[in-house]
Amino acid sequence: MNMRDVILKKKEGGALSPEEIRAFARGAADGSVPDYQLAALLMAICWRGMTPEETACLTMEMMHSGSVVDLSAIDGVCVDKHSTGGVGDTTTLVLVPLAAACGAKVAKLSGRGLGHTGGTLDKLESIPGCSVNVSIEDFIRQVQDIGCAVIGQTQDLCPADKALYALRDVTGTVGSIPLIASSIVSKKLASGAGAIVLDVKTGSGALMQTVEESIELAKAMVEIGAQAGKPILALVTGMDQPLGTHVGNALEVKEAIDILAGRAKGDLLTVSLELGSRMLIAGGIAKDVEDGKARMRKALESGAGLAKLKEMITAQGGDGRVCDDVDYLPHAAYRISVPALSSGYVARMDTTAIGYCAQALGAGRQKKTDVIDPAVGLVMDVRLGDVVQAGDSLATLYLNKPELAGEAIARMQQAITIAQEKPELPPLIYAAVSREGVTR
Repeated sequence: MNMRDVILKKKEGGALSPEEIRAFARGAADGSVPDYQLAALLMAICWRGMTPEETACLTMEMMHSGSVVDLSAIDGVCVDKHSTGGVGDTTTLVLVPLAAACGAKVAKLSGRGLGHTGGTLDKLESIPGCSVNVSIEDFIRQVQDIGCAVIGQTQDLCPADKALYALRDVTGTVGSIPLIASSIVSKKLASGAGAIVLDVKTGSGALMQTVEESIELAKAMVEIGAQAGKPILALVTGMDQPLGTHVGNALEVKEAIDILAGRAKGDLLTVSLELGSRMLIAGGIAKDVEDGKARMRKALESGAGLAKLKEMITAQGGDGRVCDDVDYLPHAAYRISVPALSSGYVARMDTTAIGYCAQALGAGRQKKTDVIDPAVGLVMDVRLGDVVQAGDSLATLYLNKPELAGEAIARMQQAITIAQEKPELPPLIYAAVSREGVTR
């Protein structure tokens, strides 16, 4: 296969054949196609796009470029959930144990945080002793026995995607919908899930910042699932402010525990119930969304969800006592408030900037080799639409290096806009996307 001809074909707007896409994906996985040609083809795809058939083909080729997890030994339909990334997005730690407590089998391979978004694996590792490095055999056994497990992705999962994603990050081609969709879905399919629920974020803290772009991405992924014979449905949800109030690894675990213990509510719980109810539908447990949410609420109110989280943490070597007493989680040495500079309404948040502020405190990575401080981060003291007076706390910083406070305070004050007029609050749930269409 002459890769130069493939690049020229896509550059001129042609649709690539399955054989050409296979050569592209395999060349990325085994290194036989040089980076400069891969980068050129990625840019051509970014400019010219791909048909649904091309996108589905690329997804399947990336899926099969490495190992594929076989979950057939687990009874029932294994369901999975994936978010396109956000700030304070702790839904996995809320909905996975709730769904499992309702009888679902949730086999989840998760990733680490990079940039302004947090990673579920980093959150779990902030729990003393908790391991996410579990063999596939133990992973399958745990899901079968207790209904849920959340572990790290295997090294040989979708090597073509790993190679292409690294190039996309440095060549300005991350924002291509066919490339995003194939990247996400290939990993989910390789993880072995029988049904997938997607949380596609939109807004100031999301990869896609307009609703229409987010719906287009959701539709692309649902269509890939249909062509692959895997049911995928998606919700488009807002990320114009952190989803939860806590941003940072141990802090987000604490918030998840507080929600499961009935001590906290809010947008994080609302989105978790919406996504979790659809996981129960996909798993054949709930007949519709309202039935699913009712089952999830029952598991919440009875304490079954918190008990399941404790069971999962313990099964993965962690200190399950954190579910009874969050003081067993790591603590930051300093807490410093971010004062409002003026009075008025909280009108806007730059959610990406808030995520980067937490990262700079040590809660995230600028590069994959950075070491995370599990205790640090921030807690939002205001939500969009709140009234504040000058000097009121907008957020509380949790840090172990007090010298970082000054810059973090300034960044947070710049990220939160105070206005004199009351803002119109953005929706939390924008749309549901399935093979049947888009429901707004």
